[in-house]
Amino acid sequence: MTGAEFRRLALALPEAVEQAHMGHPDFRVGGRIFATLDHAGVRGMAKLTPDQQEVLMSAEPDVFTPCAGAWGVRGCTYLILAAAEEDVARSALRLAWLNTAPARIRAQHPEVGA
Repeated sequence: MTGAEFRRLALALPEAVEQAHMGHPDFRVGGRIFATLDHAGVRGMAKLTPDQQEVLMSAEPDVFTPCAGAWGVRGCTYLILAAAEEDVARSALRLAWLNTAPARIRAQHPEVGA
């Protein structure tokens, strides 16, 4: 997985837009960040729940690692892109989108939760 592929997957989610946060790309739905990409395109971040983070880190320990500090404790999780398969990254981004999208947007796009 490359940074460009991560970007493509994030922007494929309904109503996702790319903006910038602290100088690096982020991906938002309803004005809220659900994922980011580092400057080098080596590592992405998905805004997961702590339980989702634990499951994904157990299943794919070479791909997923918690973000530093309180962000990681709350579930923000790095994806090491070179180690990630597309379907794994897509699943993490889908979860992050579902965790972040406002209820009205989730209701308009039930296919994402299917």
